Amino acid sequence: MNYRIYQEQLEEQILSPVATCSNQSKGRKKEEKPCDIRTVFQRDRDRILHSKSFRRLKHKTQVFIAPEGDHYRTRLTHTLEVSQIARTIGKALRLNEDLIEAIALGHDLGHTPFGHTGEFVLNQLHKGGFKHYKQSLRVVDILEHNGKRQGLNLTFEVRDGIVNHTGERKANTEEGSLIKFADRIAYINHDIDDAQRAGIISAEDIPKEIIEILGKTHSERINSMIHGMIEYGEKNGGKVGMVPEIENATNQLRQFMFENVYYNPTAKSEDDKVARLLEDLYKYYLKHFESLPKEHIDLYKKYPGTEDDIICDYIAGMTDRFAVTTWKNLVLPKYWKG
Repeated sequence: MNYRIYQEQLEEQILSPVATCSNQSKGRKKEEKPCDIRTVFQRDRDRILHSKSFRRLKHKTQVFIAPEGDHYRTRLTHTLEVSQIARTIGKALRLNEDLIEAIALGHDLGHTPFGHTGEFVLNQLHKGGFKHYKQSLRVVDILEHNGKRQGLNLTFEVRDGIVNHTGERKANTEEGSLIKFADRIAYINHDIDDAQRAGIISAEDIPKEIIEILGKTHSERINSMIHGMIEYGEKNGGKVGMVPEIENATNQLRQFMFENVYYNPTAKSEDDKVARLLEDLYKYYLKHFESLPKEHIDLYKKYPGTEDDIICDYIAGMTDRFAVTTWKNLVLPKYWKG
């Protein structure tokens, strides 16, 4: 029995008319023989899950750099929370959960070490600028590789959802559009949790008008936002969105976080050190390009890039701790390394 065909037929029967069925995919850049067990989106999910870039997310900063505690979010735990929230909403709206999960797991693969601070620094250093959503697409298209394949050769729909998951960018599928909402729901709420753990804010600091609409606790807020999206979908033929009252309160809460957490001196206290570290690494590799790993340089035989591009890709792929260790080895005198 061909289980892929069975699942494709099942999707056609149970998914919403606005959902993306696997057998309707626009395909991959390079055509491949179909799997007889997994749909194309399940296959994409598995490729992302087994990639080195995905594993490195566990040692990349979300908001708090090198926190003293085991319970602060990392880029990996954020990714898993986005996936869980998105799948919950997607199941209720009868969207394609496999496509949702693939986009969610891949949406932040391009993030730098040290969170958005690292992104800001590389954007200044790299001549072509730097945006994590573009880098995430670059990771799955070029930088991830094995002996048989350069890039993960993902489907159009997954690639589209990854590169359009943030800001004013708009995905071409409802599943891709859902990730943008799930990403925001996840980071707003888990960053509140981490900020309270760090002593930056308390539950009482959140404006009462927001609490009255969304709820006071972590689970209450997430539940309100999810219900706000499901209610919107029910009223709009399964389309992705959020009812105005909940969306307005969510945006107000996000603004509160920017004013009280993301720009807070405590959360930003290590930024100058991070900027110096990444700038030192960048300048070192510009002067000593040959010291980059040969395996990394060889990636560009099929995808030509300037030395600036190659250096930026290498540093962006580093974990926090690898960046620190590399900086110590390359920059500090031997008797300072401890």
